[in-house]
Amino acid sequence: MIEKVKKEVFKLLNKDKTGHNFDHVHRVLKLALHFSEEENVNVEILSLIALLHDVDDFKLFGDDNSKNLYNARRIMTFCKVDENIQEIVCTDISKIGYRKRLNGSYPETLEGKFVSDADMCDALGANGLLRLNDYIKSYGVPFFNKNIFPSENKNEIITKKCSDSGVCHVFEKLLKLKNLMLTEKGKEEAIKRHDIVVQFLYHLFDEENSLEWVEYLNNYLKN
Repeated sequence: MIEKVKKEVFKLLNKDKTGHNFDHVHRVLKLALHFSEEENVNVEILSLIALLHDVDDFKLFGDDNSKNLYNARRIMTFCKVDENIQEIVCTDISKIGYRKRLNGSYPETLEGKFVSDADMCDALGANGLLRLNDYIKSYGVPFFNKNIFPSENKNEIITKKCSDSGVCHVFEKLLKLKNLMLTEKGKEEAIKRHDIVVQFLYHLFDEENSLEWVEYLNNYLKN
């Protein structure tokens, strides 16, 4: 059944150019399984949450899909997933995501928490930066604009789909992720990947001879 779900998710996301393709989904699945190795979890439920967590993402499919999870429900019904499991999976998927965490929502099950942490970890580190580059390119946004600094307005960050630059997105979202982890394994991994992003920024600002951005980053990290 899980293999059938994988095939359906692949068909839906394999052409995505925004960093939410099947490669991302597969990394999230592997990392969530790794996080949960020493825990008593339902691997089937964890796998379904991981595989389906982006198939109704509002950035890709709109707010109606995000609210009703049409694709997740369709795929699970097609693959003959038990209805009770479907509800558990959908409940947790509906609570996974940065916007939802800012609004105080997070998954109820341990399986969902591991997936949430794995999803956020995949937005950090080397793969996170590669995904970010894909994402901003899909919106025609530059990776770095020396003249535009990040927004500190929470509501603005929640509602907009794309930041004014890739670097703004790093400050507005990515550097906040390590503090949103729900499991100890997630926290450990997020710290390592967070440091990779920070070092990348220092190198970027040095190469761009942007001392004001180095100062901005120093102050951001202090606060």
